Amino acid sequence: MFKLLDEQSKLTRRQTLIAVVAAWAVCLEFLDYFLIGFILTFVSGPWHLTFVQSSWILLSSGLGAIVGALFFGWLADRIGRRKVFLTTITIFSLATLALVFTPDDPTLGWAWLVSFRVIIGFGAGGLYVVDLPLVQEYMPQAMRGKVTGLVTSTVPFGFLLGSLMIWLLSDAIGWRGILIVATVLGFSVLLLRAEIPESPRYLVRQGDIEGARRSVAWALHLPIDQIPAEVDLPPEGSEAKVGIGQLIKYPRSFWTSVLANIGMQTGYYGLSLWTPTLLVLIAGISSAHSGLFMVFVTLGALVGRFAFSYMSEWIGRRAAGGVAAIGTVVTLIISAVTSDFTFAGLSVFFLMMIGVYFFGEGGFAIVGPYSGEVWPSHLRTTGMGFAYGVGGIGKVIGPLGLAIILGADSLLNPEASKGSVSSAFFYFAAWFALTAVAFLIIGIETRNKSIQQLDIDLEGQRRLRHLNELP
Repeated sequence: MFKLLDEQSKLTRRQTLIAVVAAWAVCLEFLDYFLIGFILTFVSGPWHLTFVQSSWILLSSGLGAIVGALFFGWLADRIGRRKVFLTTITIFSLATLALVFTPDDPTLGWAWLVSFRVIIGFGAGGLYVVDLPLVQEYMPQAMRGKVTGLVTSTVPFGFLLGSLMIWLLSDAIGWRGILIVATVLGFSVLLLRAEIPESPRYLVRQGDIEGARRSVAWALHLPIDQIPAEVDLPPEGSEAKVGIGQLIKYPRSFWTSVLANIGMQTGYYGLSLWTPTLLVLIAGISSAHSGLFMVFVTLGALVGRFAFSYMSEWIGRRAAGGVAAIGTVVTLIISAVTSDFTFAGLSVFFLMMIGVYFFGEGGFAIVGPYSGEVWPSHLRTTGMGFAYGVGGIGKVIGPLGLAIILGADSLLNPEASKGSVSSAFFYFAAWFALTAVAFLIIGIETRNKSIQQLDIDLEGQRRLRHLNELP
């Protein structure tokens, strides 16, 4: 049955729909991440928010995402990808709508924002770790890495969409109106995804061969009688058990996905929150022009996403992930030691930041899909959810770590000295170096392997490890 999927030379319209809807969902998740900083600029002054209160508002969705990724990843391996995805996007959208009704009273308003942003993060974390595996399980073998990498490439579009909404709509409808628009966009994902059936690979795991045939027939635009009932069943054994406790039985998968995620998320999210401020401080760019310069930085990020999506198929996941991580380390170090230099009238720091975002964002086009591929089918969303959830700690320690090193007293409007920036950049370089270790030393190659072959390989590694542990 699955050879029909794996041997395709191009995607059908419905497979393209699966990828486009997944990309739209990822875009909206990061639109939310962008919008909260905008909302905070409206309420922090009138509400007289303290540093701690502002920090809680900014970081609360990240805390919710940790729990959401762990819970929904586990749940999707138990009850199916489709049900969980629809649940997570509903939670995400309703919690966004709830923010529209934030009380004007500072005490109640602050608590309301924090509470519902935790819920937003809870849904968004689950959405991400179910979205990519569902796409992977419908894609041909030779396109799996490229397509899922391109799905993650919509993250910069989330930031761009947020910028356009603020520019074009904020004066007319205010921050509450923008949240209404974001809610409508969220429910559009729910409507589009309702047509897409359950993953055929999950259904085979449940013994529902006919259901799997219907899903494959739907995806390929074929009558069901043209879909073979024969399927290469996954290896038998204890791997059928689902649960977070089962993850450690696959140590290379465990450490690769966990270390790659925490390294990337700590390094990237800490830096991305502060980049406009650092451009003003280090490159000497005015606040008014920082937005224009960020356009070029964001374009570097977008090009990096596309480039590494294709590179994952050209040279493999491990090599591409290693190149992205090492490239980020090198550009960060150059940024730290050449902050006072210029080239052709441009700040070298600004040029290096384009490079940092090219490699850093490019790495995310590998890390997310790869974190699903390195797990056997029955633990795909559980493993990815655990790795993404643990990595989500980086969304907290990244910005806070930079604030502590720079000696800043605000996450939103930091003030720092040039002398402290070098230490901060070496701090982030160390996290990306950890990602390089995860890919190049611990990681396993998944390129040119079908999901069935990956299941066989991973089960073989588990059994060999079990035999080596016997007395």
